[in-house]
Amino acid sequence: MGVFIAKQPNGLYCRFSSITDCPTNWNMTEKDYFKLCIEKAIEDAKDILMNHLQPFEMVKESFRPENMTQENFSKFLEETK
Repeated sequence: MGVFIAKQPNGLYCRFSSITDCPTNWNMTEKDYFKLCIEKAIEDAKDILMNHLQPFEMVKESFRPENMTQENFSKFLEETK
């Protein structure tokens, strides 16, 4: 599972890690929790852009005309040149 969020008796929130078996953040407001999630999302996005990009050829090779028409995919390819 990794982590879970719980509402504390005082009405605030804590983050519990099942990896370290202890709380890692506590007495968070909703705003604090949202900020934590945004920071994590930014870190994940940066990691993807820096370390996990795939070549554009893979987009071309992976396309299947099931949820987008071939015509629309061809337009996409023109727009991304």
